[in-house]
Amino acid sequence: MGGARTTPGAVALAGLAALRVGAGRITLAVGESAASALAVAFPEAAVIGLPETTDGAVRGDAVARLDDELDVDCVLLGPGLDDADEAVTLLRRMRPSLGAETVVILDAFGLGALSHLPEFSTGLEGRLVFTPNVAEAAILLDVDEADPETAPGELARRHGAAVTCQGRISDGRQDFIAPGGGPILGTAGSGDVLAGAIAGLTARGLSPLAASCWGTVLHASSGDRLAERMGTSGALAREFADEFPMVLQSLERSGDETP
Repeated sequence: MGGARTTPGAVALAGLAALRVGAGRITLAVGESAASALAVAFPEAAVIGLPETTDGAVRGDAVARLDDELDVDCVLLGPGLDDADEAVTLLRRMRPSLGAETVVILDAFGLGALSHLPEFSTGLEGRLVFTPNVAEAAILLDVDEADPETAPGELARRHGAAVTCQGRISDGRQDFIAPGGGPILGTAGSGDVLAGAIAGLTARGLSPLAASCWGTVLHASSGDRLAERMGTSGALAREFADEFPMVLQSLERSGDETP
């Protein structure tokens, strides 16, 4: 759920990543002005148009259009949202409609909204995934600068979430590091692909922690594969997702336990 009038591509990237890791049926919810074009460009997914403000942001009351859509395996909120106040309202209003076992993944403006609604996590412990960059982690921890080595664990313990930040993953009890990646992952839209991969793996039945670990590994490994062929700059975020099936196959052949 996301995709304001000028940024529907963020949801498209997340949806592509979810499908590339083997998710089944997915629904993309974006601003209504972009919904028709996205539906034509993305025939593999259902697309729902959400009410917009005059500036093209997804309205906070748009959740009313999704009441029958939120009792699902996984909800990803954040990619492409661009209005902080509307995002807070979205997060608040979607809480009562979530299914009893729905996993919630927060990215980008979804995480920004959480900083204003810390109570959102109450009752969702063990069903949350956060994908912050270092700046977003600092806001959530209310510090000037977050330490990427310790921030995932601190956030995880505070909210009962699985957290992945700069290749480090934690659920507050266990900590992991995903090898690889590097500068190539810094391209625009890369975080949307990571969030979508985690959402897709969650939809396949992985736990929030396992999905976060595998999603982060796939994201980094796809960057490594692209860097070998084209160097560390110039890659497009969508190309990371296109690498996922081959990365999964490679891991399976190497004997690792793939999802």
